[in-house]
Amino acid sequence: GSFLNSVICRLAPHMRACEGLKSRSYCPQCKHILNWQDLIPIFSFIALKGKCRYCEEKISWQYPLVELITAFLFILMFWHWGLGNDLMFNIGILDFFTLFYFLIITAFLIIIFVYDLKHYIIPDKIIYPAIGITFLYQIFGNWKATLRGVAYRDIEIGNLQPLLNPLLSAFLASSFFLIIVLISRGQWMGIGDIKLAFFMGLFLGWPNILIAFFLAFAWGAIIGTGLIISHKKTLKSKIPFGPFLIGATFIALFWGEKIINWYLNLYFL
Repeated sequence: GSFLNSVICRLAPHMRACEGLKSRSYCPQCKHILNWQDLIPIFSFIALKGKCRYCEEKISWQYPLVELITAFLFILMFWHWGLGNDLMFNIGILDFFTLFYFLIITAFLIIIFVYDLKHYIIPDKIIYPAIGITFLYQIFGNWKATLRGVAYRDIEIGNLQPLLNPLLSAFLASSFFLIIVLISRGQWMGIGDIKLAFFMGLFLGWPNILIAFFLAFAWGAIIGTGLIISHKKTLKSKIPFGPFLIGATFIALFWGEKIINWYLNLYFL
């Protein structure tokens, strides 16, 4: 989470290109280089009472919140994929790579969430690698489970039929957003939202992408209406939609199947 905060800050439009990830962390207000005791996740924020040790300017709540949310989501991923039960001390190499993939994607989504919330931009440097990694996972993920108890000569690695679901979901999702962008001439949605929608379709597949879209638009409408009523925003104000899409992506990933079953049982039984 601390590393993700660093990435978020150094991707900012006003940061110089030379200030990459290899440079030392410093206070954004006084530019003082931070020591190791200033960089302990959560505890440094508490010990310093939310202020810089050197200039006593307030430290943004972004830092501890991102650290806490990252920890929470990583633990949730670990347990969601069944690696926290009997398999805890018997994780196979394929299980490890599956977990590693979802942790990497989680990190990407956290960066996009905060960055879009702050700058109203979905950074290409994050969304493109996320799409590429997800595409590769979908290619190899359809046969990785077959490796258990099956001779290598019997594995159909070239069978890409399971890839059709996420690919079609990706193109349909991005096409839906593209239509909105074209109709509104970029006033309602941005190009970054099209790229994020493509990723979501590739990542979630059908029908979970439908659940994610429904939740994102519902939350967006409710929160947008609340901001207008409270006079914090107007009808002409811009509201980043990426955070709603990402929040809905996690809900659909963890509980999409249960939501669909609940809906079907509610109306058809």
